[in-house]
Amino acid sequence: MLEVILDTETTGLSTAEKHKIVEIGCIELKNQIPTNKKFHVYINPERPVSDEAYKVHGYTDKFLSDKKKFSEIVEDFLSFIKNKKIIIHNAPFDLSFLNYELKLINKKAIDKKDVVDTLEIARLKYPGAQNSLDALCKRFNIDNSKREKHTALIDCDLLKEIYINLLDQKAPKLNLENVEIIDSNLEDGISKKNNISRKIIKPTSNEILLHKKYLKSDLQKNYYD
Repeated sequence: MLEVILDTETTGLSTAEKHKIVEIGCIELKNQIPTNKKFHVYINPERPVSDEAYKVHGYTDKFLSDKKKFSEIVEDFLSFIKNKKIIIHNAPFDLSFLNYELKLINKKAIDKKDVVDTLEIARLKYPGAQNSLDALCKRFNIDNSKREKHTALIDCDLLKEIYINLLDQKAPKLNLENVEIIDSNLEDGISKKNNISRKIIKPTSNEILLHKKYLKSDLQKNYYD
């Protein structure tokens, strides 16, 4: 199964104020394992970056001024995400901007049924807890020290680790009733099972009496002699 971890950075918080995308980052996964395929691009939004957005990602108008426009990168972007499940943290935000940009150039919107929102998953698993990207990194002991600014590819790298942890793929839960131990010395990869849990069976009073009689038997006396 192919999936894409996706993140965007924007000029502001709302498409209603005609804010636009300035960066898209994507990392491809196959069965939750990263492939060597990534998509990353800076975009000229053709409008100023708000002060609030600049504090988040640090991209200036001057830096973005010579970058390609969304219409110039859209085909490569759509080709990269085609037929793949899209993984986004707080999906409504990124999806609203992507679909706003697509609508401006008469392109088909991304269907939300093709999107998995890791924020929704985290809220279901940890209701009432902080579930921001940084909070989840702390919960799963993921190093986010490089995240001095919110940049799309760094956030994708972090979200990749968070997503795997949310699916319980990184550290499978141990079943103490029936632990499976893989013997690396077996060439055919056959696994053997070690039942750690043992049921304790106590002897009955009659069995104890019979045992005492056995200890007093001639056979037992001859053995100790």
